[in-house]
Amino acid sequence: MRILTWNLFHGRSLPNAGRDLLPEFQALIGSWDWDVALLQEVPPWWPAQLPGTDHDTVLTSRNALLPLRRALAVRWPDLMKSDGGSSNAILVRDGRIEARARRRLRLRPERRVVHAVRVDGLWIANMHAQVHTEDGAQADIALAVATLERWAGTGGAGALILGGDLNVVKPIAPGFTRAGGHGVDHVLVRGLQATRVEHPGRGTLSDHAPVIVTVGDSRA
Repeated sequence: MRILTWNLFHGRSLPNAGRDLLPEFQALIGSWDWDVALLQEVPPWWPAQLPGTDHDTVLTSRNALLPLRRALAVRWPDLMKSDGGSSNAILVRDGRIEARARRRLRLRPERRVVHAVRVDGLWIANMHAQVHTEDGAQADIALAVATLERWAGTGGAGALILGGDLNVVKPIAPGFTRAGGHGVDHVLVRGLQATRVEHPGRGTLSDHAPVIVTVGDSRA
């Protein structure tokens, strides 16, 4: 299975484009080879318009009065930045989501959520940890790991995937190994191993590098 993780920088580019970049993100994400995409800092109205046959979305921070935020962010994305609203999204390239789960990790200093889907019997979770302190980010990761294990109900066994913008270079997740990543963006796995790690070109889109990790059964 090929897992893409990417922080979309609220649909913006560097340098600033001064306009809505949904078509560019649609085309680029659609051009890559992946099965499940874990996305962070996604404009909340984007996921249903991105590639894939199914998706799951959770709102994260700064989403009060979202219709107004959306109107302003579509017109002036580089002025609104994160104030345009934010979400995490999981996209499934082909097929359907069998089950969904979500849990709020914190409200302060900003709302953070872990959410997960089950695809072909495998639970895959996405998160964006808080950025303000390493201790806070590691606490978010620890809670996300414990929550994912409870959702899977595997009693300490079985394959799991947790990915996203973890906002630390070395995430602490007992029982999981780092399958691949770049900077603070990681794909962590349990009961699986990476067979390939790719860093596809993104041009000027986002301030994070996308990562695609191909994972397989660790017993193979």
